[in-house]
Amino acid sequence: MYEFSPGELHHLPNVLSAPRFATYLQTSDNNREDALRLYLWNLKISAALMVPLHIVEVTLRNAVVEAIETVHGGTWPWSAGFLRSLPNPTPPNYSPQRDLTVLGGKHATSGKIIADLKFVFWERMLTKRHDGRIWNQHFATVFPNAPTNRQASALRNEVYSHVNEVRELRNRIAHHEPIFSRDLRADLGRMDTIVRWRNNETADWMAKINGTSELLESDPRRA
Repeated sequence: MYEFSPGELHHLPNVLSAPRFATYLQTSDNNREDALRLYLWNLKISAALMVPLHIVEVTLRNAVVEAIETVHGGTWPWSAGFLRSLPNPTPPNYSPQRDLTVLGGKHATSGKIIADLKFVFWERMLTKRHDGRIWNQHFATVFPNAPTNRQASALRNEVYSHVNEVRELRNRIAHHEPIFSRDLRADLGRMDTIVRWRNNETADWMAKINGTSELLESDPRRA
């Protein structure tokens, strides 16, 4: 267990800012040392979770791209039919159609567009509006390990729900917010499902390298 020096106990809460640190103090009965241990643990688990989050995002977008290409071909980012199929709400709401149109004018290859599209784009591709054109026919192809006794729309909706939670976790980590109050084991289970339905070996590899299991056991609140 990390032991904080008197100087760290005095200065770190002030540098971290009172409002940010208050969340940790409230969970630690206003004990500064316990709150700092929780803050440190939150940093470490957040860093460790970036590994499975990376694998999930790459796995998901490649699965979605494979399904889109089956219907719209390799030039799908410039396909008028595909662009019309995307929602286009007014700002400040996120518009998949607008995002793809801008990137299609910026990049000459689909690979660069795929790399620049936001995670939310791939999430929105999992809504029911795409069932008829894409998922009813092609979900089982790109997620071959998904259960075979359920309809594609139900399976697609489950992945959508998992991705929504995973994206929220990813955004909290990216903005340096506390995640200790989440059910992180459930988050890992969601990530495992997304990747495992695509490929078992990749899911097993992700479990081996992510390093979160040991950290979950070292949660200072368990002491």
